[in-house]
Amino acid sequence: MSRGGSGGRQRVKTARNRSAASTRWLERQLNDPYVRRAKAEGYRSRAAYKLIELDERFHLLKGVSRVIDLGIAPGGWSQVVRKKVPKAAIVGIDLLPVDPIDGVTILQMDFMDDTAPERLAEELGGQADLVLSDMAANTVGHPQTDHLRTMALVEAGCAFAADVLKPGGAYVAKVLAGGADHDLVAELKRLFTTVKHAKPPASRKDSSEWYVIAQGFKGRAKPEPTNSDAS
Repeated sequence: MSRGGSGGRQRVKTARNRSAASTRWLERQLNDPYVRRAKAEGYRSRAAYKLIELDERFHLLKGVSRVIDLGIAPGGWSQVVRKKVPKAAIVGIDLLPVDPIDGVTILQMDFMDDTAPERLAEELGGQADLVLSDMAANTVGHPQTDHLRTMALVEAGCAFAADVLKPGGAYVAKVLAGGADHDLVAELKRLFTTVKHAKPPASRKDSSEWYVIAQGFKGRAKPEPTNSDAS
């Protein structure tokens, strides 16, 4: 590794067993101010600052007492919640193993597993104030397919949020360029009082990710009374 360029930018020499793409990725990591800041401040990933910036804009963590973190690995978002709301109950889930975080319950399982929503609700022990989702499907390199797979996770997260959120709660989810599709936005607007899209500064400019922020959960609609109920 060598240091060069203006402003002390670090450059990485291409190693024998390292591809040019890997070299570029490593160089970007070494020169990313968010990566350096995360290391200095004890966060597991630069993604922590995406939530910090979204919270600064939308006040997501104000007054929350129960939070669910979908796609918790490596744990940066839950670290932010833990730091800003130390007494909040936090439950996270991910297919990948996640090192323990003090005060956070972590389930290693697939969120799309039929038993996952019930497990999450049980561990949380009450209605959630906030459901966070930084989940994204593994990409296959085909933009349309990648978009559909990620949006399926967003839709599943929305359905789950509608089951566990208390009135006034919020749902935040990663989407790809173009944001949530028309049908999902319509569903979110039916469930929440405000629905917005945002790209926090910590999200790399060349990244296709955006976030949908749905706030003011209206509560589940009561079923229509049957004839026997009305009699």
